[in-house]
Amino acid sequence: MTNSRWIGLAGPTASGKTAAAFAIAKQHAVEIISVDSALVYRGMDIGTAKPTAQELASVPHHLINIRDPLHAYSAAEFVADAGRLIGDIAARGKLPLLVGGTMLYFKALLDGLDDMPKADPAIRAELEVEAALKGWPALHAELATVDAITAARLSPNDSQRISRALEVFRVSGKPLSFFHQQNATKTIAGSARQTRAEVLICLEPQDRSWLHERIAQRFDAMLAAGFMDEVKALRARGDLHPDLPSMRCVGYRQAWEALDGTFPMAELRDKCIFATRQLAKRQITWLRSMPNRQVVACDAPDAVQQVLDRVATLEVS
Repeated sequence: MTNSRWIGLAGPTASGKTAAAFAIAKQHAVEIISVDSALVYRGMDIGTAKPTAQELASVPHHLINIRDPLHAYSAAEFVADAGRLIGDIAARGKLPLLVGGTMLYFKALLDGLDDMPKADPAIRAELEVEAALKGWPALHAELATVDAITAARLSPNDSQRISRALEVFRVSGKPLSFFHQQNATKTIAGSARQTRAEVLICLEPQDRSWLHERIAQRFDAMLAAGFMDEVKALRARGDLHPDLPSMRCVGYRQAWEALDGTFPMAELRDKCIFATRQLAKRQITWLRSMPNRQVVACDAPDAVQQVLDRVATLEVS
Protein backbone atom coordinates (compact mmCIF):
# COMPACT_ATOMS: atom_id res chain seq x y z
CA MET A 1 0.00 0.00 0.00
CA THR A 2 1.31 3.43 -0.88
CA ASN A 3 1.13 6.52 1.29
CA SER A 4 -2.11 7.76 -0.26
CA ARG A 5 -4.86 10.16 0.72
CA TRP A 6 -8.51 9.29 0.76
CA ILE A 7 -11.83 10.87 1.72
CA GLY A 8 -14.32 9.01 3.89
CA LEU A 9 -18.09 9.55 3.74
CA ALA A 10 -19.83 7.71 6.56
CA GLY A 11 -23.29 7.74 8.06
CA PRO A 12 -26.14 5.56 9.28
CA THR A 13 -28.39 3.71 6.88
CA ALA A 14 -30.73 5.97 4.83
CA SER A 15 -28.76 9.12 5.67
CA GLY A 16 -28.12 10.05 2.04
CA LYS A 17 -24.56 8.80 1.55
CA THR A 18 -25.14 7.59 -2.02
CA ALA A 19 -26.57 10.92 -3.22
CA ALA A 20 -23.71 12.82 -1.60
CA ALA A 21 -21.13 10.45 -3.09
CA PHE A 22 -22.46 10.91 -6.63
CA ALA A 23 -22.54 14.66 -6.13
CA ILE A 24 -18.85 14.55 -5.18
CA ALA A 25 -18.11 12.37 -8.21
CA LYS A 26 -19.66 14.96 -10.52
CA GLN A 27 -17.19 17.59 -9.33
CA HIS A 28 -14.03 15.60 -8.70
CA ALA A 29 -12.13 12.72 -10.29
CA VAL A 30 -12.90 9.98 -7.78
CA GLU A 31 -13.38 6.24 -7.62
CA ILE A 32 -15.70 4.91 -4.93
CA ILE A 33 -14.70 2.16 -2.51
CA SER A 34 -17.73 0.70 -0.76
CA VAL A 35 -17.44 0.44 3.03
CA ASP A 36 -20.47 -1.81 3.43
CA SER A 37 -20.51 -5.39 4.66
CA ALA A 38 -23.78 -6.14 2.79
CA LEU A 39 -22.98 -4.66 -0.62
CA VAL A 40 -20.16 -7.18 -1.08
CA TYR A 41 -22.75 -9.92 -1.73
CA ARG A 42 -24.02 -10.79 -5.20
CA GLY A 43 -27.74 -11.32 -5.63
CA MET A 44 -28.59 -9.10 -2.66
CA ASP A 45 -29.50 -5.89 -4.46
CA ILE A 46 -32.90 -4.64 -3.32
CA GLY A 47 -32.59 -5.27 0.41
CA THR A 48 -29.15 -3.67 0.60
CA ALA A 49 -30.18 -0.53 -1.37
CA LYS A 50 -27.31 -1.33 -3.73
CA PRO A 51 -26.61 1.32 -6.39
CA THR A 52 -28.26 0.50 -9.69
CA ALA A 53 -26.33 -0.95 -12.62
CA GLN A 54 -26.51 2.48 -14.28
CA GLU A 55 -25.12 4.19 -11.17
CA LEU A 56 -22.34 1.62 -10.83
CA ALA A 57 -21.40 2.20 -14.44
CA SER A 58 -21.40 5.99 -14.13
CA VAL A 59 -18.61 6.10 -11.53
CA PRO A 60 -15.98 3.38 -10.91
CA HIS A 61 -17.03 1.36 -7.83
CA HIS A 62 -15.08 -1.21 -5.86
CA LEU A 63 -15.90 -3.92 -3.26
CA ILE A 64 -19.46 -4.38 -4.52
CA ASN A 65 -20.66 -7.80 -5.74
CA ILE A 66 -17.37 -9.48 -4.85
CA ARG A 67 -18.73 -12.35 -2.74
CA ASP A 68 -21.29 -15.09 -3.09
CA PRO A 69 -23.69 -14.95 -0.11
CA LEU A 70 -22.40 -18.38 0.93
CA HIS A 71 -18.99 -16.95 1.80
CA ALA A 72 -18.21 -14.47 4.57
CA TYR A 73 -16.18 -11.28 4.16
CA SER A 74 -14.13 -10.04 7.10
CA ALA A 75 -12.81 -6.70 8.34
CA ALA A 76 -9.29 -8.01 7.77
CA GLU A 77 -10.11 -8.72 4.11
CA PHE A 78 -11.62 -5.26 3.80
CA VAL A 79 -8.49 -3.57 5.16
CA ALA A 80 -6.31 -5.53 2.74
CA ASP A 81 -8.59 -4.90 -0.24
CA ALA A 82 -9.22 -1.23 0.54
CA GLY A 83 -5.53 -0.59 1.12
CA ARG A 84 -4.62 -2.08 -2.25
CA LEU A 85 -7.39 -0.15 -3.99
CA ILE A 86 -6.44 3.16 -2.37
CA GLY A 87 -2.96 2.80 -3.80
CA ASP A 88 -4.23 1.71 -7.22
CA ILE A 89 -6.73 4.57 -7.49
CA ALA A 90 -4.15 7.14 -6.41
CA ALA A 91 -1.73 5.76 -9.00
CA ARG A 92 -4.38 6.45 -11.65
CA GLY A 93 -4.42 10.08 -10.57
CA LYS A 94 -7.83 9.86 -8.94
CA LEU A 95 -9.02 10.33 -5.37
CA PRO A 96 -10.28 7.29 -3.41
CA LEU A 97 -13.72 8.07 -1.93
CA LEU A 98 -14.66 5.55 0.75
CA VAL A 99 -18.42 5.48 1.27
CA GLY A 100 -20.52 3.37 3.60
CA GLY A 101 -22.01 2.61 6.97
CA THR A 102 -20.01 -0.37 8.22
CA MET A 103 -18.20 1.50 10.96
CA LEU A 104 -16.10 -1.51 11.94
CA TYR A 105 -14.49 -1.35 8.50
CA PHE A 106 -13.72 2.36 8.86
CA LYS A 107 -12.30 1.77 12.33
CA ALA A 108 -10.18 -1.15 11.15
CA LEU A 109 -8.74 0.93 8.31
CA LEU A 110 -8.06 3.97 10.52
CA ASP A 111 -6.84 2.22 13.64
CA GLY A 112 -5.56 -1.11 12.40
CA LEU A 113 -6.85 -4.53 13.37
CA ASP A 114 -7.11 -5.79 16.92
CA ASP A 115 -4.65 -8.46 18.00
CA MET A 116 -7.27 -10.66 19.60
CA PRO A 117 -7.75 -14.42 19.88
CA LYS A 118 -8.58 -16.36 16.75
CA ALA A 119 -11.86 -18.18 16.34
CA ASP A 120 -12.30 -21.30 18.46
CA PRO A 121 -14.79 -23.67 16.77
CA ALA A 122 -15.34 -25.72 19.93
CA ILE A 123 -16.30 -22.74 22.06
CA ARG A 124 -18.43 -21.33 19.24
CA ALA A 125 -20.33 -24.61 19.01
CA GLU A 126 -20.75 -24.57 22.79
CA LEU A 127 -22.27 -21.09 22.60
CA GLU A 128 -24.66 -22.17 19.85
CA VAL A 129 -25.94 -24.96 22.11
CA GLU A 130 -26.38 -22.55 25.00
CA ALA A 131 -28.23 -20.11 22.77
CA ALA A 132 -30.57 -22.84 21.57
CA LEU A 133 -31.44 -23.59 25.19
CA LYS A 134 -31.56 -20.09 26.70
CA GLY A 135 -31.88 -17.70 23.77
CA TRP A 136 -29.50 -14.99 22.56
CA PRO A 137 -30.96 -12.29 24.88
CA ALA A 138 -29.84 -14.44 27.83
CA LEU A 139 -26.33 -14.69 26.40
CA HIS A 140 -26.40 -10.95 25.79
CA ALA A 141 -27.19 -10.50 29.50
CA GLU A 142 -24.25 -12.77 30.33
CA LEU A 143 -22.02 -10.68 28.08
CA ALA A 144 -23.13 -7.54 29.92
CA THR A 145 -21.71 -8.97 33.16
CA VAL A 146 -18.24 -9.55 31.69
CA ASP A 147 -18.06 -6.87 28.99
CA ALA A 148 -20.59 -4.11 29.58
CA ILE A 149 -19.00 -1.85 26.96
CA THR A 150 -19.45 -4.33 24.12
CA ALA A 151 -22.89 -5.44 25.29
CA ALA A 152 -24.11 -1.83 25.30
CA ARG A 153 -23.54 -1.46 21.56
CA LEU A 154 -25.04 -4.82 20.56
CA SER A 155 -28.65 -5.77 20.06
CA PRO A 156 -29.79 -8.62 22.38
CA ASN A 157 -30.46 -10.65 19.22
CA ASP A 158 -27.19 -9.92 17.43
CA SER A 159 -26.16 -13.55 17.67
CA GLN A 160 -23.05 -13.29 15.51
CA ARG A 161 -21.41 -10.51 17.52
CA ILE A 162 -22.59 -11.73 20.92
CA SER A 163 -21.12 -15.13 20.13
CA ARG A 164 -17.81 -13.62 19.06
CA ALA A 165 -17.58 -11.39 22.16
CA LEU A 166 -18.28 -14.29 24.54
CA GLU A 167 -15.90 -16.50 22.58
CA VAL A 168 -13.09 -13.95 22.99
CA PHE A 169 -13.75 -13.71 26.71
CA ARG A 170 -13.83 -17.48 27.24
CA VAL A 171 -10.64 -17.97 25.23
CA SER A 172 -8.62 -15.13 26.74
CA GLY A 173 -10.30 -14.23 30.01
CA LYS A 174 -10.39 -10.64 28.75
CA PRO A 175 -13.36 -8.74 27.28
CA LEU A 176 -13.53 -7.85 23.61
CA SER A 177 -13.54 -4.16 24.59
CA PHE A 178 -10.11 -4.64 26.18
CA PHE A 179 -8.62 -5.52 22.81
CA HIS A 180 -10.43 -2.62 21.13
CA GLN A 181 -9.19 -0.16 23.76
CA GLN A 182 -5.66 -1.57 23.60
CA ASN A 183 -5.69 -1.11 19.85
CA ALA A 184 -7.07 2.44 20.09
CA THR A 185 -3.71 3.61 21.43
CA LYS A 186 -2.15 2.62 18.11
CA THR A 187 -4.07 5.06 15.92
CA ILE A 188 -3.13 4.86 12.25
CA ALA A 189 -1.26 1.67 13.09
CA GLY A 190 -0.37 -1.47 11.18
CA SER A 191 -1.53 -1.54 7.59
CA ALA A 192 -3.53 1.67 8.02
CA ARG A 193 -0.31 3.56 8.83
CA GLN A 194 0.43 3.75 5.12
CA THR A 195 -2.75 5.63 4.23
CA ARG A 196 -4.31 8.72 5.70
CA ALA A 197 -7.81 10.10 5.59
CA GLU A 198 -7.83 13.61 4.19
CA VAL A 199 -11.19 14.02 5.91
CA LEU A 200 -13.91 11.80 7.35
CA ILE A 201 -17.27 13.41 6.68
CA CYS A 202 -20.11 11.97 8.74
CA LEU A 203 -23.78 12.40 7.85
CA GLU A 204 -25.65 12.41 11.15
CA PRO A 205 -29.29 13.41 11.83
CA GLN A 206 -30.21 16.25 14.13
CA ASP A 207 -33.72 14.81 14.37
CA ARG A 208 -33.94 11.04 14.67
CA SER A 209 -37.55 11.10 13.51
CA TRP A 210 -36.37 12.37 10.11
CA LEU A 211 -34.11 9.32 9.76
CA HIS A 212 -36.85 6.99 11.00
CA GLU A 213 -39.21 8.31 8.32
CA ARG A 214 -36.54 7.82 5.65
CA ILE A 215 -35.97 4.26 6.83
CA ALA A 216 -39.69 3.48 6.60
CA GLN A 217 -40.02 5.04 3.15
CA ARG A 218 -37.01 3.15 1.87
CA PHE A 219 -38.23 -0.19 3.16
CA ASP A 220 -41.63 0.37 1.55
CA ALA A 221 -39.83 1.09 -1.71
CA MET A 222 -37.85 -2.13 -1.30
CA LEU A 223 -41.03 -4.13 -0.84
CA ALA A 224 -42.54 -2.51 -3.93
CA ALA A 225 -39.38 -3.31 -5.91
CA GLY A 226 -39.65 -7.03 -5.16
CA PHE A 227 -37.58 -7.54 -2.01
CA MET A 228 -39.50 -10.65 -0.95
CA ASP A 229 -38.96 -12.23 -4.37
CA GLU A 230 -35.25 -11.56 -3.95
CA VAL A 231 -35.23 -13.35 -0.59
CA LYS A 232 -37.26 -16.24 -1.99
CA ALA A 233 -34.74 -16.64 -4.81
CA LEU A 234 -31.90 -16.78 -2.30
CA ARG A 235 -33.74 -19.42 -0.25
CA ALA A 236 -34.48 -21.43 -3.38
CA ARG A 237 -30.76 -21.94 -3.99
CA GLY A 238 -30.78 -24.53 -1.22
CA ASP A 239 -27.25 -23.86 0.06
CA LEU A 240 -27.92 -20.75 2.13
CA HIS A 241 -29.15 -20.70 5.72
CA PRO A 242 -30.08 -18.00 8.27
CA ASP A 243 -26.85 -18.34 10.27
CA LEU A 244 -24.67 -17.06 7.43
CA PRO A 245 -23.39 -13.49 7.83
CA SER A 246 -25.07 -12.56 4.53
CA MET A 247 -28.46 -13.77 5.68
CA ARG A 248 -28.05 -11.99 9.02
CA CYS A 249 -28.14 -8.64 7.24
CA VAL A 250 -30.98 -6.44 8.43
CA GLY A 251 -34.13 -7.15 6.46
CA TYR A 252 -32.96 -10.45 5.04
CA ARG A 253 -32.93 -12.06 8.47
CA GLN A 254 -36.46 -10.89 9.26
CA ALA A 255 -37.76 -11.85 5.81
CA TRP A 256 -36.24 -15.33 6.14
CA GLU A 257 -37.90 -15.77 9.54
CA ALA A 258 -41.26 -14.61 8.19
CA LEU A 259 -41.03 -17.10 5.31
CA ASP A 260 -40.17 -19.79 7.86
CA GLY A 261 -43.35 -18.92 9.74
CA THR A 262 -41.51 -17.66 12.83
CA PHE A 263 -43.92 -14.73 12.92
CA PRO A 264 -46.88 -13.63 10.75
CA MET A 265 -46.02 -12.05 7.41
CA ALA A 266 -48.22 -9.10 8.42
CA GLU A 267 -45.60 -8.19 11.04
CA LEU A 268 -42.67 -8.18 8.60
CA ARG A 269 -42.74 -4.47 7.75
CA ASP A 270 -42.74 -3.34 11.37
CA LYS A 271 -40.02 -5.80 12.36
CA CYS A 272 -37.74 -4.79 9.48
CA ILE A 273 -38.21 -1.08 10.12
CA PHE A 274 -37.54 -1.55 13.84
CA ALA A 275 -34.40 -3.61 13.16
CA THR A 276 -33.15 -0.99 10.70
CA ARG A 277 -33.72 1.76 13.27
CA GLN A 278 -31.69 -0.23 15.78
CA LEU A 279 -28.92 -0.63 13.21
CA ALA A 280 -28.91 3.13 12.60
CA LYS A 281 -28.70 3.76 16.34
CA ARG A 282 -25.63 1.53 16.62
CA GLN A 283 -24.05 3.16 13.58
CA ILE A 284 -24.47 6.61 15.12
CA THR A 285 -22.91 5.37 18.37
CA TRP A 286 -19.89 4.16 16.38
CA LEU A 287 -19.64 7.48 14.55
CA ARG A 288 -19.62 9.49 17.74
CA SER A 289 -16.63 7.51 18.96
CA MET A 290 -14.57 8.53 15.92
CA PRO A 291 -12.22 11.44 16.60
CA ASN A 292 -11.66 14.23 14.10
CA ARG A 293 -14.77 13.49 12.08
CA GLN A 294 -16.53 16.38 10.36
CA VAL A 295 -20.28 16.23 10.99
CA VAL A 296 -22.85 17.31 8.43
CA ALA A 297 -26.52 17.24 9.45
CA CYS A 298 -28.03 14.84 6.94
CA ASP A 299 -31.51 16.23 7.62
CA ALA A 300 -30.46 19.78 6.69
CA PRO A 301 -31.98 20.98 3.38
CA ASP A 302 -28.50 21.76 2.05
CA ALA A 303 -26.75 18.63 3.38
CA VAL A 304 -25.31 17.61 0.00
CA GLN A 305 -24.03 21.14 -0.63
CA GLN A 306 -22.41 21.16 2.81
CA VAL A 307 -20.60 17.93 1.93
CA LEU A 308 -19.45 19.43 -1.35
CA ASP A 309 -18.23 22.56 0.46
CA ARG A 310 -16.16 20.43 2.86
CA VAL A 311 -14.60 18.54 -0.04
CA ALA A 312 -13.97 21.77 -1.98
CA THR A 313 -11.78 23.11 0.82
CA LEU A 314 -9.39 20.21 0.25
CA GLU A 315 -6.80 19.94 -2.47
CA VAL A 316 -8.53 17.02 -4.14
CA SER A 317 -8.84 18.06 -7.77
